[in-house]
Amino acid sequence: MEQGALPSIPEGGVAVVLGATGGLGAAMVEALGASGRFTAVRGFSRSSDPALDVTDEASVQRVAEAVANAGAAPRLIFDATGVLHDATMQPEKSWRHIDPAAMQRAFAVNATGPALLMKHLLPLLPREGKSVFATLSARVGSIGDNRAGGWYAYRAAKAALNQLTHTAAIELARRRGEAVCVALHPGTTDTAMTQPFSKRGLTVRSPEVAAGELLAVLDGLTPAESGGFFDQHGEPIAW
Repeated sequence: MEQGALPSIPEGGVAVVLGATGGLGAAMVEALGASGRFTAVRGFSRSSDPALDVTDEASVQRVAEAVANAGAAPRLIFDATGVLHDATMQPEKSWRHIDPAAMQRAFAVNATGPALLMKHLLPLLPREGKSVFATLSARVGSIGDNRAGGWYAYRAAKAALNQLTHTAAIELARRRGEAVCVALHPGTTDTAMTQPFSKRGLTVRSPEVAAGELLAVLDGLTPAESGGFFDQHGEPIAW
């Protein structure tokens, strides 16, 4: 992150959180509301109205329409959607465990879904002043930082998300010169997603702490850093 005065996200406008009922998403909604910086904070999830299902483009379109009709342009859009494991999918320990259906689902939620969010929400960012679209990636999506192997579908889907974010940022720069579009690694956070895989001795922070850290990172990023992949301290992560 560049040094000097932090180019904070301007006050006013709408803040949008996608995946607002997850551990980190809910903490982000609370932090944004408590900040008093935005005219409104809108959270969307499978249980919101309209409901958000990132695997259904019509659902994403309805959410985009709700954001467009929120009364002010969105200054911050934070995508906290994603899936690592559920009742039918677990991270692979070996290539022996690669399953086409699980891989397809991992890509649908972790890569294609955020791409649809970019497609329908990036055009809503204001033409002037700083604005931010941030999507949650993961350090395990880094090819250069992969030393442990395993987790084939999740790693590959997050690597794809990083490329999609970088590509969208290039187009966004032509249309919204002061906007920032980035992928973020939130660090190990105490949520239902990470609890089965947290190792002893690993620093695990609460969702509230993680949300505060990520907001500080977003406040400090400049358009020159749009398209990047950053950790919870604002440090770049290898592709």
